[in-house]
Formats: sequence, structure tokens, C-alpha cells
Amino acid sequence: MKTRQRVTVENLSARAYTIPTDAPEADGTLEWTSTTLVIAEVSAGGVSGIGYTYADAVAATLIESVLRDEVVGRSAWDIGSTWQSMCRSVRNLGRPGIASHAISAVDTALWDLKSKLLGLPLIDLLGKSRPSIPVYGSGGFTSYSIHRLQKQLSEWVSIGIPRVKMKVGATPSQDVARVRAAREVIGDAELFVDANGAYTQKEALSLAEEFDRYDVKWFEEPVSSDDLDGLRFIREHAPIGMAIAAGEYGYDLRYYLSMLRSHSVDVLQADATRCTGVTGFMKTAALCEAWSIPLSAHTSPTLHAHLCCAAQTAVHVEYFHDHVRIERMFFDGVLDPKDGRLTPSHARPGLGIELRESDLKQFAA
Repeated sequence: MKTRQRVTVENLSARAYTIPTDAPEADGTLEWTSTTLVIAEVSAGGVSGIGYTYADAVAATLIESVLRDEVVGRSAWDIGSTWQSMCRSVRNLGRPGIASHAISAVDTALWDLKSKLLGLPLIDLLGKSRPSIPVYGSGGFTSYSIHRLQKQLSEWVSIGIPRVKMKVGATPSQDVARVRAAREVIGDAELFVDANGAYTQKEALSLAEEFDRYDVKWFEEPVSSDDLDGLRFIREHAPIGMAIAAGEYGYDLRYYLSMLRSHSVDVLQADATRCTGVTGFMKTAALCEAWSIPLSAHTSPTLHAHLCCAAQTAVHVEYFHDHVRIERMFFDGVLDPKDGRLTPSHARPGLGIELRESDLKQFAA
């Protein structure tokens, strides 16, 4: 372990890969047929750390053209100061959006590096609040047939995941029937729905009452997450026992603070691949703790398992079909749920994952 001497970051590189989905995917407001994975790698003291985000390939360009100068030559121990420098460096580019995705990948790589230099899994470096974290199976895309929807959700339940989420909103007139079909095959498992902001306030409230007949426990982004008044209205009038959730598009603390101050959500969502990495996610977790609001991690389950086992108010991690598939295809050491929970491994330091770069080459963006 290199704990006493200065260890300087020697290099930062990034590359992007675009991976086709296994079938067309869609939610309430968007359709896609591929996902772009952006990998950042930092090195120091003969050790490499990796981080990643899901964004456009331009994020990789930004990492190498802007962020590299803020990272290389700095101490590998001083992630906080490096994070601040990266945030300052994108001021004139606009921090929300692609710039935050890029910072997220690099910041996560720095935490992976530091953990490896210390010979610790990331969860031990952050400080464990719990040994494992619940997951919910997530997919159920609006592009799926009823048969495929039922098959996917029931398979998650069959492997012990007791809560599942499906997409709604693309065709509101069909949503109640799709929710009913989901309930038919998942039995007593918890059922979540995600509209990705597709509904108007009145549509969302009317459908919340319909969904309640099928014991829907979670209504994510019933209206746009930018409509804080609308989210609060739905939260105040939704059936008792139905949590209103949003926050996945947050890039900084001010976004989350506005959401909390407006009392717009029952559960706040955050994504370390968007909200400036491990550093940004843990700052958001502290904000949730201060406001006594539950925190749920959006996608990227292997990364978020470490963070949510450290975050005091974390309640679960999204086991998102698209990202689960990519993690399994290209990383060794990914986490699989057992009894509906993810447990960070102590078998390897850092995030505990290694990139199979040879498998990714054909998808270079």
C-alpha cells in the first residue's frame, strides 16, 4: 500500500463504445436502439482506476481535451480538490449535461484508483452503513409486447427480486391494461411505474388512481421532473402508499436542493454517472440525510451498490436491464443479486470490476 508518499496521477484517457440494445427500447418520451458507454481510466503508482458513464461519445473527447489537464499531475489522494478543479474547468461549457457526465466518469475512476492503491474495496473506503442494498428489476419498456413485458418482469421475480418497474406513458390509453398484465404475472411483488415525464398533471393523477387498483407502490416522473409544482401536486393528491419519485436527471446539488425545498418527491433519485461521480453522489446522499428523504440510485447497479451501502438513507438500486446487460458483457466482477440484494465484493479492491477491452473493441464509437 502506498499510504505515506505522494502518489501523482500520471495519465488520464477516455474512449467511447456504442452497443446495440438487444431489442428496440422506449419509454414514455424517448426511443433508442443503442447505448453509448464512456470509459475513463486514470493511472498512478503502477495502478489503474476505471470509471464510466452512459452518454454521447463527445464526453470522451471532453475528458481528454479539458479534464485531463485538471487531473494529471495531481495527488491521487486529493480527490476533493481535483473534483473542484474539474467542475471549475467546465464553467464556460455549461456544467449540467455532457460536462457532468464526463466529470462523473473521471471522478469514479479516481475513487477506484485510490481504493486500489490502498488495497480496499470502495465500500470500505467510503464507510459501510449496511452490508447489502435491495434492488428492483427495471425495464418493461413501452416498445415491448405484453408477452415480453410479462416474461421480463416475471423472470426477475423468479430469481428473488421482490420489486419490479415498468415504463408507461408512450400510449396512455394502453397503460392501465399493461399494468394489469404486469400484476397478473408478478404476484405479490411490488410494482413500480415510470412515465419519464410523459403525462400532464391531470392525466397523471387520473392514472395514479387507476394504477392504485393494481397496488402500484412507486410512480416515477409522472410529469416532467422540471415541473416541480406539478410533481408536488401529484405527490399531495396521489393515493396513500404510492411514492412519487424523481431526480435521475440531476447534475448538481442545487437541482436536488430545489426538488427537496419544493417538497416535490417522496424519494429522490440520483445517478453517479451523471451527478459528477462518487463525490457528487455522496454529497447528494448527505443532502437526503439532512432532509430525511429516502435516496434511490438510478441504473448502473454494480457502481451504485458500493455507494448505496455507504449512504445512510439509500433504500434501493435500480437493476436496469440495459446497463445490467452491458456490465455483464464487458466487465469481470459485476455483482449479481441474491435474495433481491446486491452485496459489494471484498474479493477485489476498488469497484471490484475489470474491463474486458478486447470484447469492446468492435463497438468503438
